[in-house]
Amino acid sequence: MPSFVFHAPCPFGLEELLSREILALNADPDLVRPGKGGVSFAGGLDLGMAVCLHSRYATRVLLRVAFDEYWDSRDVYSIARRTPWEKWFGPDVTFRIHSTANRCPLESLDFATLRIKDGLCDRFNELAGRRPSVDRRRPDVRLEAYFTFDHVSFYIDLAGESLFKRGWRLEHGEAPLKENLAAALLALSGWTPEKPLVDPFCGSGTIAIEAASIAANMAPGLKRSFAFESLSGFDLDLWQEMKEDARAAVNLHAKVRIEAHDISSIVVEKAIENARRAGFGAMIDDGRLLFSQGDAREIEAPQGAEPGLVIANPPYGEQSNPKSASIAAMMRDFAAALKSNFPGWTAWLLTSDRLLPGQMRLKESRKIVLFNGPLECRFFRFDMVAGSNRRKPAAN
Repeated sequence: MPSFVFHAPCPFGLEELLSREILALNADPDLVRPGKGGVSFAGGLDLGMAVCLHSRYATRVLLRVAFDEYWDSRDVYSIARRTPWEKWFGPDVTFRIHSTANRCPLESLDFATLRIKDGLCDRFNELAGRRPSVDRRRPDVRLEAYFTFDHVSFYIDLAGESLFKRGWRLEHGEAPLKENLAAALLALSGWTPEKPLVDPFCGSGTIAIEAASIAANMAPGLKRSFAFESLSGFDLDLWQEMKEDARAAVNLHAKVRIEAHDISSIVVEKAIENARRAGFGAMIDDGRLLFSQGDAREIEAPQGAEPGLVIANPPYGEQSNPKSASIAAMMRDFAAALKSNFPGWTAWLLTSDRLLPGQMRLKESRKIVLFNGPLECRFFRFDMVAGSNRRKPAAN
């Protein structure tokens, strides 16, 4: 089977998780290379399809269709004109080109992008007598160009919509946590379906729904479509087999205990709707996946549950109205509830506020740097051992 080169972008900090995920899909270990903000790998087109279907951490899957040296924008045009775009799509589609660069010497990246468009369109005019049209909003084909100091790469986006869009979200709360980052929080915390899970700030339910998906072994791309399904060169019979295998692997009867709460009953109702659209109605109906209205400052551990994990993305300055009640005071009260009601549990909180441990009067046992969109965040771990978490007075 011919080998193709792919690049899967992901949020900063998730590169190692994504590498392990791609390796688990039988990629050649010698051809998987994590970098900053993504992972490059090589294999057949079936591997690219599998990553689209199964990756919990990737943002996109890009198929490289050209890689060459350039000196100026004339070279960029020539590379675009000799790239065999017709192997993947025809002149009747719409397309969009997005360019990024690292140490690119060209004066204008926008002009370089225009020259790629010109080369592509001139090739189709020559071959077919007509050319594809540009659609910046909802293109059929998304193209990516990446410039370094002396090389340019052209990619076709196999995903279409970003991979963190699992196909179930219609409603979301304020400043929602993206699904691939929620999946990463679960992995980095060491959560497994055998451990009880509580999210006291559930918002649209992203962490709880991702946890249910992991417990049920549901492929994250099972309920959505992908751009490669409309491209040429892909074995769509094989794709249908891959989806059937993924459906057969789902276990909606998996034993799991997930509780998610939010202070807004309206938000909780939207989270329940999201979870049902995601396919977890049976878990909701029998109480394995519980959503309820509740104040995080009065949170209690699930009755009769063994110690597990609290994982949350609490409100912080960037996503909250500064005129609202003090978040610092609220987090102190929340920490008091954790210390009183969750002995033996581990709490993991994602926040862009580096002062959060001090506000909560807790000492973190670990912190991991992650990015929630453009926000640099810390994923703090707090071990809820009675009497041992309080910060010592400054004088000591």
